[in-house]
Amino acid sequence: MAAKTKSTIYEGSAARVFQFYLQNSDEHTAVVRFLEEHLPGEFKRMVADKNELAVLGVGSGGGEVDVQILSLLQSIFPTLPITVDIVDGSVELLANFKALVAKTENLQKTPFTWHVMSSEDYRKQIKDVKKYDFIHLIQMIYFVDDLTESIKFYHSILKKNGSLVIIIEKTGHSWDTLWRTSEELEDEETPRYRSSEDVLASLKTLGLKYEEYSIPTTFDITECFDPNSETGQRLLCYLTETDDFYQSFTPQIRADILNLIRSKCSTEKDGKILFDNCLSCMIVHA
Repeated sequence: MAAKTKSTIYEGSAARVFQFYLQNSDEHTAVVRFLEEHLPGEFKRMVADKNELAVLGVGSGGGEVDVQILSLLQSIFPTLPITVDIVDGSVELLANFKALVAKTENLQKTPFTWHVMSSEDYRKQIKDVKKYDFIHLIQMIYFVDDLTESIKFYHSILKKNGSLVIIIEKTGHSWDTLWRTSEELEDEETPRYRSSEDVLASLKTLGLKYEEYSIPTTFDITECFDPNSETGQRLLCYLTETDDFYQSFTPQIRADILNLIRSKCSTEKDGKILFDNCLSCMIVHA
């Protein structure tokens, strides 16, 4: 899930909390490992009879996963020209993405077009939208106003044999339990919580062809239960989408949330408390 922000854009403290979470979890590692296993076959099917590839990343943030996807694509098709469009509203995270591209030798000659705007603005404002062979919406579908219309739009700009990849928290796992159980976490400034069942409902409504996969991943939240741990406090801010967990709730509500996280959202292994961060990936076909 993303940090709380009314504009649904990571900037300032929200961007820093998000980056801190990524540094303390293996979410990106799990996603990249999954994509490296499943995308090569999809890419080979996708590029049949094509002499170039167009890729669109939406909500790409700092680009850590995008760079891995593009490097994988280049390794499979080293002579095929690739163009990349990126849509993200965070100036701060896109600056990180551009810096990462500059340090990635095999991408320095790849043409990038940067759209500094939200998915909603891109969908509504961009005219004469080009079509793409591969589009990915990774951990960003929480931020769109109309889920079904957004999926319909991105599917509509796929080229022949193209693929749309959507990755989101899996229904029935810890994020889902935390956000659907704790009423105190919901307010008008928080992006509407969604999980895989919401995306699947939209795909079925639209009659689209897709496959669904699970991406198992956990992260260590042991320090969240130490009130003196700065790491624990910052992770709690991310989990609850608050600027300051201990200032945002009464002692009783804090205790209830911590009990919910520990008893319903986590497991213990080798003395560590692990949050079940299982993801769902839908590969949708043109």
